[in-house]
Amino acid sequence: MVGSAVCRRLARETGCRIITCSRAELDLENAVAVQKFFDANKPEAVVFAAARVGGIHANNTFPVEFLVENLNAQLATINAAYRSGVKRFLFLGSTCIYPRLATQPITEDQLLAGPLEPTNEAYALAKICGLKLCQYYRREYGRLFHSAMPTNLYGAGDNYHPANSHVLPALLRRIHDAKQNGTPNITIWGTGAPRREFLYVDDLADALVHLLQIENPPDWVNVGMGEDLSILELTHLIAQEVGYSGQILTDTSKPDGTPRKLTDISLIKSTGWSPTTSLKDGLKYTYAAFLYELSQGTIREN
Repeated sequence: MVGSAVCRRLARETGCRIITCSRAELDLENAVAVQKFFDANKPEAVVFAAARVGGIHANNTFPVEFLVENLNAQLATINAAYRSGVKRFLFLGSTCIYPRLATQPITEDQLLAGPLEPTNEAYALAKICGLKLCQYYRREYGRLFHSAMPTNLYGAGDNYHPANSHVLPALLRRIHDAKQNGTPNITIWGTGAPRREFLYVDDLADALVHLLQIENPPDWVNVGMGEDLSILELTHLIAQEVGYSGQILTDTSKPDGTPRKLTDISLIKSTGWSPTTSLKDGLKYTYAAFLYELSQGTIREN
């Protein structure tokens, strides 16, 4: 999802040659293969958007995979980028790197200021390591390796796996299916009270291109909307967009996760970037893309 959005945005830049590689073509956990790829292609700049990602269920069920796979891919890619002379490396992390009970809204300086959310600790630890490795390469060797910490993302090309996807695409898929099947109600995990922030993926892509053009960017910077809503409110918004009129129930036996995760985006706004897509518009675009992908048989469910 993110990689495709970045390619769409970069295509609007003149004189930019975009180098991509699919998962089938290159195993990012294979350090030897990654080094060969960098040596052969000699990119000047890299946007690292690859990761094993998922929602609460996937993170909590497969912590070994989330830690090991992300660490291996990050180490192989960042080290190969340095050895092959990449001038600029932009690493994508996640706002889940911040403490579970971080002061809201979350500023960049709260990193490592407290315990992480247990349900996604493994993923957060991997992302913290990637962020720090980029910071250390910049400090020790003077290479411009830096990071962006996007909030929860959504948009065209998202993963709609019924169990392992993030909250927004998971809800959209379930609500769409409930409407199609005439299901009278759906149940969401937890109380529905936790608050989350959502950023349309094309806004993120625009922010990343903006960061690549800054001469002296921050070591890491939040990228978000700067506003949030409860999971229950989100569910009702999606139901409204999909046209589902059934009842929405909560299952309080399931975990809520972090109570609130709202980013302070003052730092990136001070560099001249701000988000432009409202959640209402973003949901409209995303549902249209979902219906198209479903009709074409290209919907992601992995």
